This record gives sequence, structure tokens and C-alpha cells, in this order.
Amino acid sequence: MTPSSKSVCKQPVFTKLFETHAESVRNYIYYKCGDKEQANDIMQEAFIKLWHNCKKVIFEKAKGFLCTVANNMFLNQVAHNKVRLEYAKIPQNNKNVESPDFLMEEKEFMDKLQNAIADLSEGQREVFLLNRIDKKTYAEIADMLGISVKAVEKRMHKALKELRKLVKNI
Repeated sequence: MTPSSKSVCKQPVFTKLFETHAESVRNYIYYKCGDKEQANDIMQEAFIKLWHNCKKVIFEKAKGFLCTVANNMFLNQVAHNKVRLEYAKIPQNNKNVESPDFLMEEKEFMDKLQNAIADLSEGQREVFLLNRIDKKTYAEIADMLGISVKAVEKRMHKALKELRKLVKNI
């Protein structure tokens, strides 16, 4: 049997190709990547691809086919890793890193806090929300409501006192 008549699809020929070229293909990739495991995986994948395409590959071109396939697989892995690294750099704002228990407790706390704010007297609630939510100063609140700054301070003090009682109970 002459080399040109050898079919890569025949088991003994394929085995001989593996025994002859496996180490050189593995070393070729190992020199590129520096990782023995990765080089071994790529070498094996290249031989699998050779087996799947054995009808298309002639015996004399088998080593070139293996090296080309192995090199392309390595380059694809490098490109994939670059994409993964770039994606890892992008901040993921939509991820909740809190546990479900924490989220549930936070929701319960917010519900209780909103109920407590609703239970404040109208004057206390008005002053509290204008100051803490709308960021108004006591003087601005006093002008808006037509009361003295001292009255605003007193209402805010009572509102905070009531809310602290609630927070301690939670």
C-alpha cells in the first residue's frame, strides 16, 4: 500500500497518524500557550476533527491539517478569553448581590418605615418629608408653611423621636 492510497478513515492508518503526530501537535500548541492541559485538549480535539473529516483529508496532508486545526482552536480560545475578560470589566449594575433574605427584610423595613411616616401627625410628616426628601432647609420650610423656624425644628424633633422608637423595635 503506497502512502497516497492510504485512507485516513481506516483505523490502523488513523492510529499510526496519532502515534506519529500527536506529540508534535501537542508540543506545537504547548509552545504557543504554555499550558499542558490546554495543549493536550486541543491536540485531542484536532484528532477528533480529523476523524470526522477523514474522507476529505488525504494522508499526505494529515499533519498539516492537524496543525492548522489545532492552531485555529487555540486562536479561538484566545479570542474567547479576550471577550470574557472585556465583559468582566463591564460593571453589572442589574445584579442583586444581596441574599433573598436580605431583600425580604429590606422590603419589610421599608413597609414599616412608610407606615410609621404615615402615622406621624400631619405637621410632623410634612416637615419631615420636606426636609429629608425634598432637601429643603428649615428656613425654607418655615416660609412655605408660614410658621417659625423654631416650630419647624420642634416638629422635626418630634418626628425623628417617633421614627427612632419604630427603628428600635425593628
